[in-house]
Amino acid sequence: MANTKFEKLFAEFPAVPTEAWEEVITADLKGADYERKLVWRTGEGFNVRPYYRAENLEGIKFLGSQAGEFPYVRGTRPHNRWKVHQTVTVADPAAANAEALDILNKGVDSLGFCIAKEELTAADLDTLLAGISIPAISMSFCGSKMADVVELMLAKLEKDGVAKEEASIAFSIDPLVKGLSQKGDFCSPNGETCFARIAELINKTAEWKNIRLVTVNAAIFSNAGSTIVEELAFALAAGNDYLARLTDAGVNIDVAARKIRFSFAVTANYFMEIAKFRAARMLWANIVKGYNPEKNCACKMQIHAETSRWNQTVYDPYVNMLRGTTEAMSATIGGVQSLEVVPFDASFGTPTEFSKRIARNVELLLKHESHFDQVVDPAGGSYYIENLTQSIAAEAWKLFLEIEAKGGYTEAYKAGFIVERVNASATAKDKNIATRRQILLGANQYPNFTEVAPEEIAATSVTRVAAEGNVLTPYRGAMAFEEMRLHVDRSGKQPKAFMLTCGNLAMARARAQFSCNFFACAGIRVQDNTFFKSVEEGVQAALESKAEIVVVCASDDDYATVAPQVKELLGGKAILVVAGAPACAPELEAQGITNFINVKSNVLETLKFYLKEMGI
Repeated sequence: MANTKFEKLFAEFPAVPTEAWEEVITADLKGADYERKLVWRTGEGFNVRPYYRAENLEGIKFLGSQAGEFPYVRGTRPHNRWKVHQTVTVADPAAANAEALDILNKGVDSLGFCIAKEELTAADLDTLLAGISIPAISMSFCGSKMADVVELMLAKLEKDGVAKEEASIAFSIDPLVKGLSQKGDFCSPNGETCFARIAELINKTAEWKNIRLVTVNAAIFSNAGSTIVEELAFALAAGNDYLARLTDAGVNIDVAARKIRFSFAVTANYFMEIAKFRAARMLWANIVKGYNPEKNCACKMQIHAETSRWNQTVYDPYVNMLRGTTEAMSATIGGVQSLEVVPFDASFGTPTEFSKRIARNVELLLKHESHFDQVVDPAGGSYYIENLTQSIAAEAWKLFLEIEAKGGYTEAYKAGFIVERVNASATAKDKNIATRRQILLGANQYPNFTEVAPEEIAATSVTRVAAEGNVLTPYRGAMAFEEMRLHVDRSGKQPKAFMLTCGNLAMARARAQFSCNFFACAGIRVQDNTFFKSVEEGVQAALESKAEIVVVCASDDDYATVAPQVKELLGGKAILVVAGAPACAPELEAQGITNFINVKSNVLETLKFYLKEMGI
């Protein structure tokens, strides 16, 4: 009976062919170019359509598999219970232990230990892990001398009688990505010493199925400015390089593959990131399958994710909480095994207890209130996500093959190919941020007008470190704007921009709002005004405000007469700026009015110019 009702209901809504949709869209565009108006040209190397239908799934080969089935697009497990991860810095083992025990009681079930001591002893490790039940949680270790930490940890596991199947531990040994990206080369010729040690440790831990020794730190690419496709392709290439070296050293592929873990960044590109994790599992499964493992379970990719550091901002830092939340949603919907939400204040200082609590609670809220852990691959079947997965996989595979043609990850890196690609992507992102094609709230758009950086914000927090040699240097996309604004905050001056609104009220208000946002991005104080009935009244108020910049805000039709009048009345006592790109601009320039701001402006360079004009 119920089915009959539904059949009758849907009968009232007959299927509409794509051609009919396209006809309506074309008519609504009124002659505008379809491709330019509606097709998104991504920085990842492919286009995204304005809508997708069932027919767009034709030819996608990975459809139909379930979670836990090769090639694992929908996940490596029949559930979506990820681990809530948080990292503790280990300078003092006792203090680190106290912090670890505290956060374990607050919802964390995956501990990260970043070793900051020059040398960790067996006694230090006992102190660090005192009171922690190793079988009850997952752990990871990063920092210096990781191979030695592995040996210490194995000795402790044996001493404490921990069963081999009960230890879930990952170590961040990564000479290929982390090592090369920081130094440009290996410590020994072609890394022979490093890989011999890794092979030795793998043989020692062969029976410990949940101990991962190698972590491919793909987040390094993302935080240096790479695209999502580049991050994925470079990670896969590095992972394949590890497999090739280890199997050449005699390590069984089933063992070697299970000793590798991947750590990705997850950016604010919400749907793309969901698709990235799905594509990553599929591509890695096929790479491992090429080595002919005995069991398909060796083809499962273990993924840890960390919310992006690249798009965090120093100004208006609480926005970072929102960024971390949407990024965490992408990662968990994408099916990662563990996730760390970076505290909102990590970009400018040591995270506080408050910021670390909020970071944890983002994940706990997604689990306990939003129930994200109750559904496996909720994006599966979406025409849009399935097509994004296919597109990202295709582009990443193309780049992966290009790296392989160059001799693999190591040779491609040494030749400068990896750094060159990442730097080119970073430069493109920097340009997009400077011109507001990419928005970073609080930095290049919608800044907090009254915010002044507190004294504890160091200049180094907003200054991009110049890369030297063939290395990858992490930075944040907002740094150029932040460095400029901090310079203004610390200059001892309070430059002001005055909005002279006149003419057409609607256009005057719209342009005043645009201009206020524009100048406030540099820390320039803005004085907005509702409306002036005459130019004379506006100029008088502007002069009384003692503003260094006067922005005339009116309609394009008004500018031909209004702007010259303002210029004459100002008498050179302030910098005159016209908000917009009026058709009369050439005539105004001929009269000495040369400053214009509009949506096509390079906001960063324009603001630097005005600061220089004001002697800041």
